[in-house]
Amino acid sequence: LEKMTDLVAVWEVALSDGVHKIEFEHGTTSGKRVVYVDGKEEIRKEWMFKLVGKETFTVGASKTKATINIDAVSGFAYEYTLEINGKSLKKYMENRSKTTNTWVLSLGGTDYRVVLEKDTMDVWCNGQKMETAGEFVEDGTETHFSVGGHSCCIKAVSSGKRKEGIIHTLIVDDREIPEAVE
Repeated sequence: LEKMTDLVAVWEVALSDGVHKIEFEHGTTSGKRVVYVDGKEEIRKEWMFKLVGKETFTVGASKTKATINIDAVSGFAYEYTLEINGKSLKKYMENRSKTTNTWVLSLGGTDYRVVLEKDTMDVWCNGQKMETAGEFVEDGTETHFSVGGHSCCIKAVSSGKRKEGIIHTLIVDDREIPEAVE
């Protein structure tokens, strides 16, 4: 296995199907560009005469668009920035925290990462989109699914405040799971 000597940037991107690692190699003498997603080579270009530019590829099960921008800062120094769906990684993650809820829990010695996409009410667990059953209850809605033989329910209840909107709570085996911060 060839050692990654030209590794210039590594990013972690949290998507609904999991946290993905993006690695970028940039050979500033050869112009080589290599993009790895979760350790798998996605793009390889040898002998690029133009040292600046961009590389676009997809990440994860939902084929989310990602672009690495290569800009010259000064002389032989370069800056590498990652965009997800056309937004800087920081902006994308800030927006994502408004559109999704994430919970991390351990059941029977197995770790699970549960993600709710609020706009579609899709539920993901460890990279798999879950089969769910939704029902209206007295104070809101409940989305039922099961993980590792455990019954799970995401309760959606109005906060009663317009600014806060709806509060989503994950309950597993009658136990409330605190939301994770990614």
